[in-house]
Amino acid sequence: MKKWISLLCSAAMLALLLAGCGGRNEASGSGDNGGEKVSISIWHNWTGQDAKAVAMRKMIEDFRTAHPEIEVVDEGLPTDGLKTRLRTVAAADEMPDLFVMWPDAMTKEFVKGDLLQPINDELDANPDWKNNFIPNALDGYTVDGKIYSVPMNLAPSSFIYYNDALFKKHNVKVPETWEELEAAIKTFNDNGVIPIALGNKANWVAQSTFFSTVGDRVTGTEWFLKAVEQDGAKFTDPEFVEALTKFQKLGDIKAFQDGFNSLDETQMMQLYFQGNAAMVVNGGWALANLVNNAPPEVLDNTHITIVPAIDGGKGVADTTAGVVGTGLGVSKKLTGARKEAAMKLFYAMAGPDGQKATLDSSTLVSYNIELDKSKAHPLFVELYDLIQRVKIVPVYDSKLGSATVEVVNNGLQELLMGGKPEDIARKIQDAQAAAVASN
Repeated sequence: MKKWISLLCSAAMLALLLAGCGGRNEASGSGDNGGEKVSISIWHNWTGQDAKAVAMRKMIEDFRTAHPEIEVVDEGLPTDGLKTRLRTVAAADEMPDLFVMWPDAMTKEFVKGDLLQPINDELDANPDWKNNFIPNALDGYTVDGKIYSVPMNLAPSSFIYYNDALFKKHNVKVPETWEELEAAIKTFNDNGVIPIALGNKANWVAQSTFFSTVGDRVTGTEWFLKAVEQDGAKFTDPEFVEALTKFQKLGDIKAFQDGFNSLDETQMMQLYFQGNAAMVVNGGWALANLVNNAPPEVLDNTHITIVPAIDGGKGVADTTAGVVGTGLGVSKKLTGARKEAAMKLFYAMAGPDGQKATLDSSTLVSYNIELDKSKAHPLFVELYDLIQRVKIVPVYDSKLGSATVEVVNNGLQELLMGGKPEDIARKIQDAQAAAVASN
């Protein structure tokens, strides 16, 4: 009898233990933390020592301090690695809770895959926040009337950063036309100076920071948007082949250092920091890196201009390719207490305080905040003033689908190494035609 009682008690205790474990799992799945610490994950690309990355990581640490009841598990990856990893986990429907994502093409792909949840309710609950973004800033994150994120910066992707001391030393004019750019390249080569540092190992660099603007200069924005939709324009059209040919000539006249397809963006910037290159073409985001890491003799002589006008092109001269900036995606699976915790972090980083911290890190924002020029670095003031008079046109990888972007990026690597522009144009056209047909 005692043996049966003992067995029954053991069974009862086991049942209680199992029920307890099951209860915790169920609560975790529903988002009800039951008084326990809530854990959320965030993936980002704030991995470097530039002022922007440092500021964003500090915001995460400050949030942890202010919210001890929330565990924030963050994982940082370089930009190209993050994009690849996100698309890998997207295919398996295993998205992190929050993650840095890009507007337009990536947002649309993730919405189509039913991976995101909209943030309309949070925006509507904070109208001062929602209504303070610059015009059209939310368009790239809006699909069928639902808003899936907000930009956390402004990302013009194509500026020429130039070392004015080297320009003066070799009596070179800062180029305002394409012919003047080619002349500057020749003079610097003749004097043993790398004209333009390029690091295109992660093959988005040439496309995003340089070719997207060159393409727009030649074809005009209207043509590009029609080609994206495959509606009245094709990438085999003469104007696009001309844009590729124009860009290829830069490789032919040795605009870039040897081995540019084997160096990454960090190494590219190092060539400029070391004073070995007269120019580097990069996005507005590069300024935070310059301010934090360039030696004084380079930083103090650095100024900024845009890619020169191209005579006979259909595009507007005072433009730069770009997007409103990256935002945070919110996983469709988030509910309950975990969603509430995630949205608190979202607001801390993308709300008014986060926008100000980003601007203070020498990074442009898509939000209406007045820059205190007395406290900002002079080079950032120069960039800030320049962007007030320059219009942003689409960067290629924000409008084309991921499969086409990969063909463009690989094609530009091939182009600069002597590939035939017509062949590359055909590959891009075939890829985009297939992408549009599959939608």
